[in-house]
Amino acid sequence: MTQPRSCAATFGEDVAFLKQHSDVIVLRDARSDAKVAVVPSMQGRVMTSTAQGDQGDSFGWMNNDLIAKNERQDHINVFGGEDRFWMGPEGGQFSIFFKKGDPFDLPHWQTPEPIDWGGWEVVKQGTSSAHFRKRFPFTNYSGTRFDVTVDRVVSVYSRTAIQRTLGVKLGYSRTAIQRTLGVKLGSNVKAVGYESDNRVTNSGANAWRKSTGLLSVWILGMFKHSPATTIVVPFKTGPESKLGPVVNDAYFGKVPADRLKIDAKKGVVYFKGDGQYRSKIGVPPGRAKDLLGSYSADNHCLTLVKFTLPKGAKDYVNSMWEIQKNPFAGDVANSYNDGPPAPGAKPLGPFYEMESSSPAAALAPGKSLTHVHRTIHVQGPTAELDRIAKATLGVGLAEIEAAF
Repeated sequence: MTQPRSCAATFGEDVAFLKQHSDVIVLRDARSDAKVAVVPSMQGRVMTSTAQGDQGDSFGWMNNDLIAKNERQDHINVFGGEDRFWMGPEGGQFSIFFKKGDPFDLPHWQTPEPIDWGGWEVVKQGTSSAHFRKRFPFTNYSGTRFDVTVDRVVSVYSRTAIQRTLGVKLGYSRTAIQRTLGVKLGSNVKAVGYESDNRVTNSGANAWRKSTGLLSVWILGMFKHSPATTIVVPFKTGPESKLGPVVNDAYFGKVPADRLKIDAKKGVVYFKGDGQYRSKIGVPPGRAKDLLGSYSADNHCLTLVKFTLPKGAKDYVNSMWEIQKNPFAGDVANSYNDGPPAPGAKPLGPFYEMESSSPAAALAPGKSLTHVHRTIHVQGPTAELDRIAKATLGVGLAEIEAAF
């Protein structure tokens, strides 16, 4: 019988729990305490990670009750996880989440089976990376069939690679993290970083065309909500007439002003990640940068997400739940805050998400598109986290905490 666990479970406790109910691959950085737990039977998703070994904080949100039950649910199996592979669009005439003729509402919304239930093949596995593969067909709302092959490689970063990615230094050799961030982190800072490299191939006989609908790679990360969690989304500043609106907040109804704030001068959007109000925002191609993040003041954790953002790409699938005037005027980056879908109803989690998407994939037979999504968690003294936040997000911790 599964023993009840604390909401503040350690990474080791979460991995032990997962091993009772699924197959788990634990990837690690040989020079630090960074570890990442990946589950092949849940589409090769990253379930959780830690910067401080088995006794360290476990960063991913996991739906323990559903994982233990292992019974397929209607609409979606909300297992959780920091990095899961989905594809878009979610809504519209080219949707892969709604059947032709169905209304765009929650009772008719259905996550496609290949990205929701069942295992993916483990092609190759090493100490710090694992390669997964899945082949499947999709049929969209308009009746177009897609034959898809996905190759997904999850890799743990060294500290130097995190620094390179974020543009800050870590203080000693942590190559991949430092390269990713482009910042230096002091030796008193703990960090874990990893990426999912997602390659989608048109394995059918017909080209994927805009006129009949396209697909996109859509990576979503579920994290633990709290009253002290704020999502920060940097954006390109400039006139709306040239760059378009800063943010789309109409997914589930307009987001109230006490949950969404725009600092036009600093070029950042603040969005509440408290898991108490169902809402979603998106940033369009004209405004998007290749980075978003969150700060949880209660556990002093700065989370940063970087992703592939091809220069000049404008066609992103539109996931709005409606027949669309422009099905390729979608968003590049999104954040979702879970909460009750109706008064008195149960939330999916609750949790919050940070998401990124690839451009729409107009692929000839045999051709591929690759989208890389990188997640980095940093813990340490407030002064260090403040410096890293300013260097990456453009605002410090005091500004983030004062947003709401």
